[in-house]
Amino acid sequence: MQYRRLGRSGLQLSELSLGSWVTYHNQVDGAAAREMLAVAMDAGVNFFDNAEAYAVGMSETVMGDAIKALKWPRLNYVVSTKFFWGLDREGDSINRKNTLNRKYLTQAIDGSLKRMGLDFIDLVYCHRPDPHTPVEETAWAMSDMISQGKALYWGTSEWSADEIRTAWNFADKHHLHKPLMEQPQYHLFHRKRVEQEYKRLIEDTGLGLTTWSPLASGLLTGKYRNGVPPGSRGALEGMGFLVQGLTDAARNAALPQLEVIAAELGCSLSQLAIAWAARNPSVSTVITGASNLQQLRDNLASAAVIPKLTPEVMARIELISSPLAT
Repeated sequence: MQYRRLGRSGLQLSELSLGSWVTYHNQVDGAAAREMLAVAMDAGVNFFDNAEAYAVGMSETVMGDAIKALKWPRLNYVVSTKFFWGLDREGDSINRKNTLNRKYLTQAIDGSLKRMGLDFIDLVYCHRPDPHTPVEETAWAMSDMISQGKALYWGTSEWSADEIRTAWNFADKHHLHKPLMEQPQYHLFHRKRVEQEYKRLIEDTGLGLTTWSPLASGLLTGKYRNGVPPGSRGALEGMGFLVQGLTDAARNAALPQLEVIAAELGCSLSQLAIAWAARNPSVSTVITGASNLQQLRDNLASAAVIPKLTPEVMARIELISSPLAT
């Protein structure tokens, strides 16, 4: 496993990391989480991604309990959480969901710290932009989390380049802690935001990227070519919004061409897709997900594929995927 600096910070993250969206609590219980975290750490992974909204807070609890049981030294791992959606419980206060106001953020970090059993969280993200809260209020509240020692770095997830720049400029002007990283979706068929929209921002501010969904929620495994199989992510309750993208005919039709390249490199289609995302030098880490140990090991084996992606191989992949990318 290789390591990369998160933006212009001194913090180093493993080029492949492990996230908990969909899986923890829903598909992975406490015992399985402990085993998977241990295997990931043994493979060199040091970054574990989470969010307040995942499994209505239970994902943080599962991960926190697993880390406590593993008794890792705190310096050996990096964890994250994200705020915006709230906990989505019936009767939640209007100021506790779909917002980035100071009141919510101030209390949200305390809730995450309690669920994860930590004194501080390394990376905290604004999970989505909030058009109803002034970005100045959000930037100041996030900076305060760091000043209070509850977090080390803050960033954004799925914000536009203009929104990030506005927050960065405000923080810079007022000598606040500036947003260091963005967590965007990035895979072979979803690329323009990372490769085009953020390009100047990355050059100007040194923004780090912790990208998610390298397998396009499973499309790039090839399992959705004939519809949505039972037990797959697309078949889970609440995941119906993914189905249209997963069963996209043109993208599924392109997979056999990518599989030819994967076979030449001695890897699977999934490993090729993960390695491709990590091949981008602007990406600090690629967040992978897994619901079982074999899937985790297969995903982490993608690290060995990254050096095989020569300019010639990347050009072949580009010809296949670029016309279908957004």
